[in-house]
Amino acid sequence: MSRLFRRLGFADFNEVKEHTRTLRASGVPVAAHGEGDLAAHLAHELETLRRTFEQLDAGQLTAATEALASAGQLLLIGFRNSFPLALHLRQQLLQCRGNVAAAPQPGQSIGEELAGYGAGDVVLLLGFRRRPAAFAAVLEAAAARGCTTVLIGDPSARRFAARASIWLECPVDSVSAFDSYASAMSLMSVLANGVLAVRAKAGRDRIREATGIFSALGELEE
Repeated sequence: MSRLFRRLGFADFNEVKEHTRTLRASGVPVAAHGEGDLAAHLAHELETLRRTFEQLDAGQLTAATEALASAGQLLLIGFRNSFPLALHLRQQLLQCRGNVAAAPQPGQSIGEELAGYGAGDVVLLLGFRRRPAAFAAVLEAAAARGCTTVLIGDPSARRFAARASIWLECPVDSVSAFDSYASAMSLMSVLANGVLAVRAKAGRDRIREATGIFSALGELEE
């Protein structure tokens, strides 16, 4: 085995393990020993959720919910695996406030999406690992337009935190080959509930209006 490791360019097994850890830390799917162990998966998911909410800065979380609630226009940007999170948060927020968009839409560039946003508006960026190369430029472009920027990402996005108005950290590591977004989805729920609490009567009125339209159109099952 030692000869095989050296033939592959590694000094020994420890160097192979370190290389594998580095790949996983960057988001590259790497099959792990014990894949499919549901008990280990559940234990890690629970631990990740616990870490996510224990390390959240309460002041930053409050600032984020207040910004999302009071923004004139709200743009949620999620690339790659982050896009479903942006779509889900948009669906939640639309029930209690208007002018919420998710980007990038199919066939659209970010320039088209950001046009028309400025002071008084909020751009929330989901920056989980394996981000596109232009991620930092998009964050800076939103800030340059005078928007309040909310950045949510795993620890690999900390280097961008100083460029955002508000930073919320959310780990997505897992015991398996692929990242888990359970904690990120839970954070989306916390943000949506926080916005509804801030908007109070205005939020409840919009929910009643949307519910009435659902009923009028027969969109939801009884």
